[in-house]
Amino acid sequence: MRKLIYGMNVTLDGYIAAPGDDIGWSVPSDELFQFWSDQLLATDLSLYGRKLWETMSSYWPTADQQPSATPAEIEFARRWQDMPKVVFSSTVDEVDWNTRLVTGDAVTEIARLKGEDGGPMDIAGATLAGTAMRAGLIDEYVLATAPVLVGGGTPFFTALDNWVNLTLVQTRTLPCGVILTRYETRR
Repeated sequence: MRKLIYGMNVTLDGYIAAPGDDIGWSVPSDELFQFWSDQLLATDLSLYGRKLWETMSSYWPTADQQPSATPAEIEFARRWQDMPKVVFSSTVDEVDWNTRLVTGDAVTEIARLKGEDGGPMDIAGATLAGTAMRAGLIDEYVLATAPVLVGGGTPFFTALDNWVNLTLVQTRTLPCGVILTRYETRR
């Protein structure tokens, strides 16, 4: 059975985007890019909600060709391009870059994918992750907490029907001040 991991950059007050979907606060350092690149390398499949997919697919397919791209950005871009991806959406008609579109029930498909043999899957996007959280499908949470308060926006955690008990398994502070934490779901 595959492990499902939800991880994103998050503000200290718990948001993945400020009001207006502003993610300007999350300009990552090379160390943070390397962390996420290593996470991607250890992942077999990435699951995206529509909104985050549109953000990622508008930049990463050609990010490695930008003259200002750092080696860490180039490495992440190439890993992202090669990663098999699934996008869950009822409004998108087509996807590309090694991606498959699912328009049906997300919980059913995520549960099916978890039941397959293979390595870890990551899930990205607050709405999709919230659906998976409420269904009890997420096995691990990875937060890259930035030292910034934005006061509102899109929360990392959505409203839940029940508590989710977690065990802290890792903490690490990057030189840029970002604190990395990893929690496993206690079942």
